[in-house]
Amino acid sequence: MITSLSNRSVKEVVQLSGKARERNQQDLFVVEGMKMFGEAPAGRIRKVYISQSMEKEVYRRYEKKLAGLNCELVADEVFAKMSDTKSPQGILCLVRQYHYQIEQLLAQKEEKQLLLIVLEDIQDPGNLGTIIRTGEGAGVNGVIMSGRTADIYNPKTIRSTMGSVYRVPFLYTQDIRQTIQELQNQGVAVYAAHLGGSGYYDEYDYRNPTAFLLGNEGNGLREATAECADACVKIPMEGRVESLNVAAASAVLMYEAYRQRRQI
Repeated sequence: MITSLSNRSVKEVVQLSGKARERNQQDLFVVEGMKMFGEAPAGRIRKVYISQSMEKEVYRRYEKKLAGLNCELVADEVFAKMSDTKSPQGILCLVRQYHYQIEQLLAQKEEKQLLLIVLEDIQDPGNLGTIIRTGEGAGVNGVIMSGRTADIYNPKTIRSTMGSVYRVPFLYTQDIRQTIQELQNQGVAVYAAHLGGSGYYDEYDYRNPTAFLLGNEGNGLREATAECADACVKIPMEGRVESLNVAAASAVLMYEAYRQRRQI
């Protein structure tokens, strides 16, 4: 059992939770909590840490899954140091990162059902995680992010996905405009969420291959990026509200596409 805060494993987990560079170097990310552990693919889990006080409960729930994994017991006060949450649930694990190529995103389903989300410079980890979670619910085939978008392996992002990070393909691109062009060359229509849109979002047909393009929380899309889209669409606003939170806006767009496709 780990009882020292200076233990090498404790330091490793803390560094992985706090530093994107460390996560990328080790090709790992940290997952916390019963639900997130329960949904994590066993084949991707490198190591599991269980707090002493929660040992019986964790094994009661996941004895079969834990049997084939490298597990270590941790004293409660040490586990609290390893945890990124205020109220640790008694289990965390190290999971191997995912690596997708754009070809995999494009080939996820039949061409006519393809639905992608393209994000430029989203900064809030919670927004990013919520978009991925909502995307799974709306049947999105993948998420493409600019290089300046928040780290998907940030513990806050991981928690916000509620497990969707294991199932929704994603990738980062260093040239989002070039990637948009590549999507269009593959027959994907790209619609940018923009306050200056020429029409409302529900006036367009999303039953064919579609990608929704959304921008930074404070500044929206860069104009040069928005100009790459096939069309700019807007969401009607009542009262004195100028715009929606980016996660809320993405949900409106994704579920409109989902609604249209359910009627096919």
